[in-house]
Amino acid sequence: MIYLLSARAVRDFGDGFVAVLLPVYLTALGYSPFEVGAIATSALLGSALLTLAIGMIGGRHDRRRLLLAGASLMVATGVAFTLVHEFALLLVVAFAGTINPSAGSVSIFVPLEHAVLSGEVADRSRTRMFAHYSMIGALSAACGALAAAIPAYLAYVGVDLLMAIKAMFVLYALLGVTGCLLYARLPRRAMPTSPVHSAALGPSRHIVYRLAALFSLDAFAGGFVVQSLLALWLFERFDLSLSAASLFFFWSGLLSAFSFPVAAWLSRHVGLINTMVFTHIPSSVCLILTAFAPTLPLALSLLLVRAALSQMDVPTRSSYVMAVVTEAERPAAASFTAVPRSLAAAASPALAGALFAASFQALPLLICGALKILYDLLLLTQFRRLKPPEEQ
Repeated sequence: MIYLLSARAVRDFGDGFVAVLLPVYLTALGYSPFEVGAIATSALLGSALLTLAIGMIGGRHDRRRLLLAGASLMVATGVAFTLVHEFALLLVVAFAGTINPSAGSVSIFVPLEHAVLSGEVADRSRTRMFAHYSMIGALSAACGALAAAIPAYLAYVGVDLLMAIKAMFVLYALLGVTGCLLYARLPRRAMPTSPVHSAALGPSRHIVYRLAALFSLDAFAGGFVVQSLLALWLFERFDLSLSAASLFFFWSGLLSAFSFPVAAWLSRHVGLINTMVFTHIPSSVCLILTAFAPTLPLALSLLLVRAALSQMDVPTRSSYVMAVVTEAERPAAASFTAVPRSLAAAASPALAGALFAASFQALPLLICGALKILYDLLLLTQFRRLKPPEEQ
């Protein structure tokens, strides 16, 4: 388990600085906010389709090999972003690669890692394990966001900013190499000798489909304020500097990270669904208020409160999905709930970029907050009576 958790830390550190640097890099290359949003959409859409492919073949192939393939793709993505400047090629690289503009759980690695981890612990420890897993990722992403200030400091001492950002993409590729070395230490999974049943989901399929539909609504809403676009909003709305943005996203990620064990503790007292809903709604209200904030300090304060609450549904959501399906369905359930999320999240960044380009800068925040509140209310009404084993 330690190798998998270490690989998550390495990967999310890279995602953390790439999410902040991506809009800066693309803007420096001369691209508009709409084109930045289109590349973010391409990245999320490609991640969705790769995750779908993994969900279809994951039961018949060694997960260790699939994780190694994903880490190798991360290496290729980092190298390609340092060499490619044309918009059409950048769309292709973003689509086929592992660039993650959300610096979150929209990743081809996550369903595979969930399937591996869920078999390692008992029901009562499952949420706590996912909280630790999520906390490691969030802390690493926060440190990565802080590292996004490195090109600004290098530019201050005379290094060309564009070259400094490209050096960070080289670092991203090297982190992929590290991920390969860590995944290579995972034990090989014994493959079944009998043919695998064609249906990846069995008795829990209707539960998974309903959850996937709701999670898609949540992800579609979140796509309007993925970290790259939120950084762009702060740059354009308040003229925030790159170094200040990296420091803000560091503290934002830190608050999110430490909210995960709090979520695990809270879920033991009020339940997984209640924890997901009643921490998520206040965070969405903070996002809506941010759209009307007249000053930078007030906007950042509201966003930090949101960061402390908005991710508490991450470990609880993962634990809930693993709890309400059978053990044999867990790998498929992890993929089938992740893929629609990725597809839905892929649709909204381009729309947000178009709204930015049309000078409707506050509208993406308002849409995101309103849709997330709707998601929470639907989740509460549909699943409050379906309890995991440890709550029955």
